[in-house]
Amino acid sequence: MSGPALMTLADCTAWLAIVSQIGPVALSVTTSLHIDFLRKPALVDVEAEGRLLKLGRRLAVVEVAMSSVGSKEVIAKAQVTYSIPPTPS
Repeated sequence: MSGPALMTLADCTAWLAIVSQIGPVALSVTTSLHIDFLRKPALVDVEAEGRLLKLGRRLAVVEVAMSSVGSKEVIAKAQVTYSIPPTPS
């Protein structure tokens, strides 16, 4: 699996973790995505697990760990920050 595909998986996982808490918010965007590639994945599907680290009014931070299906070894770890637009008052 390529690096850009793992980054896409991390970004989608983070977005789902945030949307599950705040609902769909138009114009929420990724402001930062840092990823560490730790080892080569096996030739099987890759799964991701996201953990919400911070959910503020303007920023949300999610940690995403990715591993090959059937393995507990983390192949890549990402930290994703999303900007949440202010709600109109």
